[in-house]
Amino acid sequence: MTLKEFYEMFSVNRPDVRIPNLTDVANVGHFNVFKRHGYCSINPTPFNRRDFYKISFVIGKGVLHYPNQRIEIDGCALFITNTTIPYSWEATSEFQSGYFCLFTENFIRQRAEPFKDSILGKIQENPVFFPNEKQKQDICTLFEKMITEMGEDYLYKNDMIRNYINLLIHEAIKLQPKTPVIRSNNAAARITSLFFDLLDQQFPIYSSDHILDLRTANDFAARLNVHVNHLNHAVKEVTGKTTSEHISARIANEAIALLQHTDWNIAEIGYCLGFQYPANFNLFFKRQTLAIPKSFREKTTETHLRKVV
Repeated sequence: MTLKEFYEMFSVNRPDVRIPNLTDVANVGHFNVFKRHGYCSINPTPFNRRDFYKISFVIGKGVLHYPNQRIEIDGCALFITNTTIPYSWEATSEFQSGYFCLFTENFIRQRAEPFKDSILGKIQENPVFFPNEKQKQDICTLFEKMITEMGEDYLYKNDMIRNYINLLIHEAIKLQPKTPVIRSNNAAARITSLFFDLLDQQFPIYSSDHILDLRTANDFAARLNVHVNHLNHAVKEVTGKTTSEHISARIANEAIALLQHTDWNIAEIGYCLGFQYPANFNLFFKRQTLAIPKSFREKTTETHLRKVV
């Protein structure tokens, strides 16, 4: 879903919402913020990817659907969605309050800053956070400040808004479960960062004609001009997981997204993910998800139809 498509969908039930000028988004980026009350429909949103980030502070009840999980929300929750993983929101109560803002990556991130080193890169694996009452008030205050700032003609208001977005993300990071700090040397951290940059650059896949270039630890090591054992040691030291585990998990997530988000046949999906034979793709998918692609797609399609009906 593009920004233009979002605003067109958004304005169906709210004709007073003006679609902004989006001609210069590629150069300067885009930001907007809204209160959820009066803007949120009880109908489920389409299950798809967005080409923008969205931070939502939900007060109410609903279900957040991701390719491989569903997260029920009853009360309040802060969730941050990225541009690579499709999702949808299904409200389960008429009362919906809170806020949401949307922005493009080039609005928030410095051009020379690697994504994995950016603040956005720190909240990819855990997108939903449940604040306490004090944190709830702090988050509401940040959204209100962004709304106020949008109405100002201050020359540096975009810088102010970026600071508020960063503070929101920091609030989310503080809410993450505490994990042991893994000490790593600078060389290992640098190689691991380069590995994840290469991994992220391959996704999402938008065409069934596109074939994944890098599928194995050896592929990534060759591209990075390091020995595969050196790459494996660095990634394991920094993340606690093997290179192959990260690659397989990312390919599996993309497979799930393509099964749910496209009408490509299973052989096409497997082929573009680097599996020459459907049987190999079926075996990989079952190993990762405990289901075969066909039954997974049929089950998720049935679930979606029941929600629509």
